[in-house]
Amino acid sequence: MSERSRIRAARHAAEKKGVSSAIQRTTRQSPYKMRLVIDQIRGKDVNEALGLLRFSKKHAAKQIEKVLNSAVANAEFKSREGTDSIDVDTLYIKHAIVNEGPALRRFMPAAQGRATPIRKRTSHVEIVLDAREAARVPRSARSSERSTTQAARSSGSKR
Repeated sequence: MSERSRIRAARHAAEKKGVSSAIQRTTRQSPYKMRLVIDQIRGKDVNEALGLLRFSKKHAAKQIEKVLNSAVANAEFKSREGTDSIDVDTLYIKHAIVNEGPALRRFMPAAQGRATPIRKRTSHVEIVLDAREAARVPRSARSSERSTTQAARSSGSKR
């Protein structure tokens, strides 16, 4: 089994456990510049990370913000489709990585009729989100919790 298919299989197994992810490939920004930004948000809550990205001056922040918004949308879709209910405020960035993509090779004219190569680097951005453990509640348990809390409120005495 190749490394790429092993990584893909691990990602699919993680998604079955309730983790959601998003990947953006061949972003026209060098991986070094992207890693400067992604290192700031790794491990943070989604709302805090979006705030950091929105007010960052780096161009890479806009690209990473798009990927993060996509991962949040994937988590919302998965929670509506499945049996687990996920609160967006409890999501955090479990895994955020920037890999090197294919370099675009260009040539620039140089002195005496020569041409010097230029490598325009690209990046692959991958963000994996997960919910904090206390917030993940199955829908059937959530509906029974509502009924017990409503019954407790109605039967409680007023002072």
